Amino acid sequence: MSGINGARQGSGSARYDYLIVGAGFAGSVLAERLASQHSARVLLIDRRPHVGGNAYDEKDTAGILYHKYGPHIFHTNSEMVVEYLSQFTDWRPYEHRVRAVVRGQQVPIPINRTTLNMLFGLDLKTDEEAAGYLASRAEPVDEIRTSEDVVINAVGQELYELFFRGYTRKQWGLDPSELDKQVTSRIPTRTNTDDRYFSDTFQAMPLNGYTAMFEKMLDHPLIEKSLGTDYRDLKDRAHEIADHIIYTGPVDEYFDYRFGKLPYRSLKFDHQTLEQEQFQEVAVVNYPSEDVPYTRISEYKHLTGQKHPKTSITYEYPSAEGDPYYPIPRPENQELFKRYEALADETENVTFVGRLATYRYYNMDQIVGQALATFRRIDEKRKHERPPPTAVAAE
Repeated sequence: MSGINGARQGSGSARYDYLIVGAGFAGSVLAERLASQHSARVLLIDRRPHVGGNAYDEKDTAGILYHKYGPHIFHTNSEMVVEYLSQFTDWRPYEHRVRAVVRGQQVPIPINRTTLNMLFGLDLKTDEEAAGYLASRAEPVDEIRTSEDVVINAVGQELYELFFRGYTRKQWGLDPSELDKQVTSRIPTRTNTDDRYFSDTFQAMPLNGYTAMFEKMLDHPLIEKSLGTDYRDLKDRAHEIADHIIYTGPVDEYFDYRFGKLPYRSLKFDHQTLEQEQFQEVAVVNYPSEDVPYTRISEYKHLTGQKHPKTSITYEYPSAEGDPYYPIPRPENQELFKRYEALADETENVTFVGRLATYRYYNMDQIVGQALATFRRIDEKRKHERPPPTAVAAE
């Protein structure tokens, strides 16, 4: 904390170039880039007592590495993002697989040919047969406006009821008919037997975990961290502490909820360590039925490859209260965000970046990409603002 309290002492040499609010992916990537590429003095703060944001992982009392805020699986098609993060971690190849408990069976999700054969007692042998079967079940919707429309149009009412309606109602606290079509538009259905959850070209986990990756990223003499520090306690003197602020927290909170709160869904986690080596066949099992209060159970040793006689699992319960996780995608919420975005655009010497500051749910690689793009803009602006080199007079 000495950096904050000493920011104006002496000749001003303790003053920071940047105060970065939030030590998740967006804030940490920008801290690293600004310190390593611009020799900028950075103060990085976070209200939580650790770096890594929601990707933070730690060992439980049994010594098993688990993700405190639910499973984080890294996947991307961006070579640039992989190249950047690979400076700070080695990787463990990992392809994520998810099962859904439906009609007493654990079937692959996203829906694929195996899913259809298991659920309906079929013997579909080719992609063409599976595509024909899905087409026969689809119920065309004239105008696709909601998440419900997307799914029914693609796979019909029965598969919608089995896989999507209950899970979505639990996850969002709203019926799919009340949610923007983007919620389910990214959920694929497959006609082959590929049971990987993602199809990205790069799928892997940081070899020693996310926290170790963040700690290496932030291990720079020009980066000072002040964890367990709330920006609200510094806001009145933030521009005395640093010339520029990079803010990755909730944009409505920054502006003291001037137009009202932006709606989010949160999560509650029940972490358990079990006296057995393995609990389930894959890392994540979804429970779409509304009769089950949680949405999924995660088992971390599948992700990390750790060998241990015990195992750690997490039951995940969506919640209306708690830390903001998922912006709720409805048109009226986007309209409210646009009002805050206009304020943000008008605010001098503050850069808003990241999931909470831009009210969008991004995957981890997308946040890294956004942060790197933000740095490039800062870099370009810096180049244009530099005075031209002084000409040396001829003797």
